[in-house]
Formats: sequence, C-alpha cells, structure tokens
Amino acid sequence: MKLEILTPETIYYKGETDSVTLPGILGSFQILKNHAPIISLLTKGVLSFSTDGVIQQIKVTDGLVEMHNNKITVCIDEIL
Repeated sequence: MKLEILTPETIYYKGETDSVTLPGILGSFQILKNHAPIISLLTKGVLSFSTDGVIQQIKVTDGLVEMHNNKITVCIDEIL
C-alpha cells in the first residue's frame, strides 16, 4: 500500500507500508491492504505504520484519513 502523511507545512512520509494504525475519534483502528474505502476523523494519539516488519510510531494531533485503492492519505494538524 502507498502511504502519505501530510501536515500543513510538509510531507512527513511518502512510501510503501504493510499496515497503519490510527487514533480514530471512536478508538484506534488498523488499515491493511485491500481495506474497504474509508474516510475517518482522527484525534490526538499515536499513529504507527509498518514497513518490511519495522514499526514506526509518531504522536499526532487532530486530522483525517482517507483510504482508497490501496492508497492511504493522512492529513494531520501537527506532529508532536
């Protein structure tokens, strides 16, 4: 899957990923390959993603995520 993590100032990450775990407003959720299309609001918490078995974690503030055709776009206000 392709993942883009964007802030108003920069593109924080752009590349391939195996899975993404996000802090949704109703709780944490995970997106895997071939997930159904989704748009969801995000809240302050930890966003993590796995690439070739290596997990990266970042603390984020409010934002949103869109998943469509194995492309995940995450727009967040700020990386903490």
